[in-house]
Amino acid sequence: MFTRLLRWCFFTLIVRPLILIIIGLNIRHWERLPCKGPAIIVANHNSHLDTLVLMSLFPLAQLPYLHPVAAADYFLRNRFLAWFALNLIGILPLERTRPREGTETLQGIYQALDQGHILILFPEGTRGEPERLSKFKNGIARLAQTRPDVPVIPIFLHGLGKSLPKGEILLVPFFCDIFVGDALPWTGDKANYMQHLDDVMRGLAEEGQFASWE
Repeated sequence: MFTRLLRWCFFTLIVRPLILIIIGLNIRHWERLPCKGPAIIVANHNSHLDTLVLMSLFPLAQLPYLHPVAAADYFLRNRFLAWFALNLIGILPLERTRPREGTETLQGIYQALDQGHILILFPEGTRGEPERLSKFKNGIARLAQTRPDVPVIPIFLHGLGKSLPKGEILLVPFFCDIFVGDALPWTGDKANYMQHLDDVMRGLAEEGQFASWE
C-alpha cells in the first residue's frame, strides 16, 4: 500500500507537472487509447522521457495496471536503480539473455496481460537517434500471435529526442507531439505483421509533416 501511494505521489507531483507544464504535449487521436487492459502500447524510442510521457497519457487510477517492459540487465544492475524502476516506474523486467532450457522469456508479460494490465513496449529495443525509426524487433509479433485478442496500439512520439536525447542529462523544454494509431489486428504471419507495424508507424510519423532535424 505504501509503495502504491508513493508511486501515485511521484507521478502526480513530479512526472505530470514535468511532462504537461514544462514540456507540453499535443496529442492526436487520444480516443484511440485503450480505456482498460489488457492492451499493448508500442512506440518509437528516442529519449528517457518516452516512458514517462506514455504513462502520463493514462488516468492516475490506471497506474497499478500500467507497466513499461524494460531490460532487466539495465534497470536491475544496482540496488537503487532497481528499487526506483520497480516501485516508482513499475517496470516489468525482461531478461534479454538466452533463456534456460524449459523457461519462457515472455512468461511475465503473458501473465500481466492475462491479469488485464496495459504494457508499454519499445520494439526498437533501445533508444535511437532523434526522430529516426530503427528496425523493430519481432518480439511484438510473437506476443500478438500468442495473444491475438489483445489490442496492440502503435504510438509515434516526436520531439522528445530534442528534450532529452540519448547520452544527455540536461532537459531542454521542447514541445512533444503524440500520434496514436488504431489497434493492429494479428495478420496470421509474423513477417507480414512486422511490415504492417512499420508501415503504420511511418504513416503516423508522416501525419505531422515535420521537417528533418538539423
